[in-house]
Amino acid sequence: MTVKIYIVYYSMYGHVLKLAEEIKKGAESVEGVEAKLWQVAETLPEEILEAMHAPPKGDAPVINPSELKEADGFLFGFPTRFGMMPGQFKTFFDLTGIAWQTGGLVGKPAGFFFSTGTQGGGQETTALTAITQLVAHAMIYVPIGTTYGPGLLDTEIVRGGSGYGAGTFAGADGSRQPSELELKIAFHQGQYTAEIVKKLKA
Repeated sequence: MTVKIYIVYYSMYGHVLKLAEEIKKGAESVEGVEAKLWQVAETLPEEILEAMHAPPKGDAPVINPSELKEADGFLFGFPTRFGMMPGQFKTFFDLTGIAWQTGGLVGKPAGFFFSTGTQGGGQETTALTAITQLVAHAMIYVPIGTTYGPGLLDTEIVRGGSGYGAGTFAGADGSRQPSELELKIAFHQGQYTAEIVKKLKA
């Protein structure tokens, strides 16, 4: 039995992409699991991206909403915009109407990962507001809770992520990169979610 997990992300400056790559490694560490990276379409014009000093996008293909039905489970990743997912990802979800009408995503498990500029940037509110998209499709939300163990409970180390999913802090100017601990949590999320998806498909 092969289990397919799609890791669908939007990353303007590369922070979410780094988490996505580590999540993919974690998912593929589970026997029988195939994980694939996808990115959602950019909606900002090129001149705006240049003004924002956004680097070129990664090599992952741009996903069409109709392709979601081919996966058994998902991990959706995005940066925070005022405590919510960015417009690029909301636009993607807005285009899943056919899947909603046909029940194409009903019962499929999914989780979230994210980045914010600062510790108070809204990582948990981003997950909470994103859950509405899963509810509309009757999907199953898979948080990581405390399954990573003490590393997620340590208050002495600055790190993104929570029981809602892996995360990173980009810094106010975007210069901070995901730490080793944040990447380990991302790997765990990929592995843990893959195990859940595999159990549900069995």
